[in-house]
Amino acid sequence: MGKLAMAWFGTALWKRVLLALVLGIAAGLVFQQDIVAIKWVGDLFIRLIKMLVVPLIFFSLVGGVAAIGDMRKLGAVGIRAMALFMVTAIIAVTLGMVLASIVQPGAGLTITLPSGASMPERPDQSLVDMVISMVPENPIMSMAQGQILPVIIFALLFGMAMLMSGEEARPLVRGVEAVSAVMQRLTIIVMEFTPFGVFALMAWVAGTFGFDALIPLAKLVALNYGGCAIILLLVYPAILRFIARLPTIDFYRGIVDAQAVAFSTASSNATLPVTLRCVQRNLGVSKAISSFAIALGATVNMNGTAMYLGVIAVFGAQAFGVELTWMSYLMIALTATLGAIGTAGVPGAGLIMMSLVLTSIGVPLETIAFVAAINHPLDMMRTMTNVTGDAVVAVAVGRMAGEIDVEEFVSADDV
Repeated sequence: MGKLAMAWFGTALWKRVLLALVLGIAAGLVFQQDIVAIKWVGDLFIRLIKMLVVPLIFFSLVGGVAAIGDMRKLGAVGIRAMALFMVTAIIAVTLGMVLASIVQPGAGLTITLPSGASMPERPDQSLVDMVISMVPENPIMSMAQGQILPVIIFALLFGMAMLMSGEEARPLVRGVEAVSAVMQRLTIIVMEFTPFGVFALMAWVAGTFGFDALIPLAKLVALNYGGCAIILLLVYPAILRFIARLPTIDFYRGIVDAQAVAFSTASSNATLPVTLRCVQRNLGVSKAISSFAIALGATVNMNGTAMYLGVIAVFGAQAFGVELTWMSYLMIALTATLGAIGTAGVPGAGLIMMSLVLTSIGVPLETIAFVAAINHPLDMMRTMTNVTGDAVVAVAVGRMAGEIDVEEFVSADDV
């Protein structure tokens, strides 16, 4: 038994999840409707994810703002970097919604919840009401009730207030960073339950809907890689061409090492040292600009994740028959952008933020069952997109600030 446990935990999580996916589908096709008896295991996994959402978002966002350092030192560099991060995130999530609306990966997959379960309530409010509701009357109550958007706003304001407080808030900053690290560790612990949740939920899906439920998986993979490819080949080159006024080919030659590490590790944080080296040595960005932009980007710049959250939100709405209004699309754009900012740079964290977006438009969190099964190979591509975006912003900001060695940039292929 001990050797079996060692072999299990010694195997990479994504491999265990893929094994659970295959076994779950097989079990569902064999036992069909009778497999519903084990769905409670999947429901327990979804409940664990719900447990993490509010504290992880709050402390990740507060910690991310605190990581900026001193607001007085941000100046034009910080404003330019944050503006580019926000604009590219909005473009990414809009791209995801457009692709999902065109391809319709969830079309024809009409999923009904089991007896006793109910569809989550979707906020029904005007644009003015939505803006007003973003500011919590009682932050603690918003946390207790799972009102994510007010929690995000409070977290951002709280983090800014900590920065403005300077040395007086230094102990609190260290405390928030510690809790944020603990929450990331707790996320990793919960992710260990993913194979069991995926097995139960995929068995239920396959047993209830048959092979028709597997086609959307292929569509989701295609949309994820296609959307990231558009960002890498169109959005980023546009920034390099029109803002940085630098050649795209030389940029990608200089950043290829970081892209390879990002794709293999699926972790922005793990790739951070390599990204810094590529941006400084290969692309000629000054140490001051690159250190700030890359560190900030690893925390708040998740374009690949934002795009994917847009895809999954539309997919879930199609699969569960939730009608999306223009207000729903606005909520997806807003929550996916802010959720991407709050996503920790570790594998699997995107699943937690996914619940934020789905909840905001009334889509059941059972949607996550589809994604959890194929999350790792998709996470690899999204992480590479995220890391490349960090480098693009560092180059653009360095160019605008006059702190980039253009000769070194264009000779990146010789490094």
